[in-house]
Amino acid sequence: MGSVDNNLLHAIDTNWLSFVISLVVFAILYYLARKHVGFGTRVLIGLGLGLIVGILIQNVDVEVKGITTFGSIYVSLIRMLVIPLVFILVLNSISSLNNLESLRKIGLKTFAWFLGTTGIASIIGLLIALLYNPGSGIAQKVPEGFAAREIPTFSQVILDLVPSNPFNEAAQGKVVPLLIFAIFLAVAIIKVGAKQPEAVKPVRDLLQSLTKILHQVVKLVIRLTPYGVFALIAGVASQYGWDTLKELGSVILASYTALLLHFVLVFGGLVLLVAKVNPLRFFRKVYPTIAVAFTTRSSYATLPVNLDVITKRLHVSPRIASFVAPLGASVNFNGCGGIWPAIVAVFTAQVYNIQLTFTDYIILVFVSIISSIGVAGVPGPATISTTVVLTALGLPLEGMGIVAGVEALIDMGRTAINATGTTVTSLLVAESEGEFDRKAFNRDEDEEIVISAT
Repeated sequence: MGSVDNNLLHAIDTNWLSFVISLVVFAILYYLARKHVGFGTRVLIGLGLGLIVGILIQNVDVEVKGITTFGSIYVSLIRMLVIPLVFILVLNSISSLNNLESLRKIGLKTFAWFLGTTGIASIIGLLIALLYNPGSGIAQKVPEGFAAREIPTFSQVILDLVPSNPFNEAAQGKVVPLLIFAIFLAVAIIKVGAKQPEAVKPVRDLLQSLTKILHQVVKLVIRLTPYGVFALIAGVASQYGWDTLKELGSVILASYTALLLHFVLVFGGLVLLVAKVNPLRFFRKVYPTIAVAFTTRSSYATLPVNLDVITKRLHVSPRIASFVAPLGASVNFNGCGGIWPAIVAVFTAQVYNIQLTFTDYIILVFVSIISSIGVAGVPGPATISTTVVLTALGLPLEGMGIVAGVEALIDMGRTAINATGTTVTSLLVAESEGEFDRKAFNRDEDEEIVISAT
């Protein structure tokens, strides 16, 4: 009994210590905000402090829960905004269009960029995996209790996307059915408004008012980003030991090499050559999106920040941003559906000594593109996409179990790529539609938007 009491007291002491560490870091970040240090800079400082604290905690006898609790609170606050943001902003964005032809044009361009960049991501992931040979020398060891996820049938995927009870699906956090319901309502508003403008004017006015109110709520939550980033990255940094990282280091290295190449060459190239925008300036402006996606590992949780970045820092019109950003959080999976399945497929083939042919590589890329559509709205899109690709190539699903130990670490980079791809697509679509304010984007005084803590 005495040992139990001692263990309990020890746990309380170590939790309090991590809690105090968090408060000290928060005080530093708050002080920087009062001194009007830029928002992006404070996010970067929070990330760096989280990395340092997490590594130190891993080497001493301190519980990390006191820190990660703050990260969980931050993620919960952001997720709180997702459902109302998707519904109201999509409804307001589409219903503000003058005709359905505009919706068709924007939709086709958006999907073309989403799927095209996912295909390129899959090719990059494949080439890097073949270069690094991440599965060579790995023992065929599958974690105990691993169970491959079942691939949903095509009919089930379609049924899951169709809204049957929007209120119930909203309560369950299902974004895609709610998105489709919002599109139906918006189309109806456009059709009725074409014949009876006065009948839909109160609805449109209400949507515009709600949009402004939601933007204010988003602004309040976004102010907490540097604190949330610190807590989340500290938890991740304290979780992984050297043995795990050493054994699967080639998988981590191959994944982040592919992600970085896609980030620089594909995203940077599209921004420079298609949108005619300085990539360095672009990446500096979208840094808050990258940081939040990296630490939360959720495209949906990043959505409020992404919308703010796209409209206020990139100066893309709210009409385009409100359509592309929620859709991107649901179907744009450059990292999860393109790069990761390709690397895991090559890794699995090498571990189990299975030879892949050029035809297999073509199938891999094609299936990656198709599966990125099919997993929209399905929890764990990377797992489902990888399952689909491995099954299509006839590879053992146990390969996913071998890399499960480091997947969370890689998922941070995958999600950052997904979210960044949405900002790139928003810029490209807006530029083609004449809804990108290039002058505002290039203004020197807009290089850093300061979000004060008060």
